[in-house]
Amino acid sequence: MRNEDLKARGCTPIEDLIAEDFGAPGTVERDEFESSCEAFIIGERLKAERLKVGMTQEQLANKIGTKKSYISRIENGRADIQLSTLFKIFQGLGRKVSFTIM
Repeated sequence: MRNEDLKARGCTPIEDLIAEDFGAPGTVERDEFESSCEAFIIGERLKAERLKVGMTQEQLANKIGTKKSYISRIENGRADIQLSTLFKIFQGLGRKVSFTIM
């Protein structure tokens, strides 16, 4: 639904709510918010794929040579992760990672 239609129905568009709480696009606060959202999404995807193959965080950590706490931090969006590590983790799950640049 278009923003104009939402406003006509008395609703606030999500973009307006995000801007109100985290600033306009391009501001430091907004960039930090969007970065944390991306980390959350990667963590949720990792958790979903790990559960699909029936592995625990500990099993995955042992398979790729890291600690369970690191896998947990990634899944909770609280770890900065290098691309090489991301590829290694998903490879340990029998998955491949691809990116789309927009």
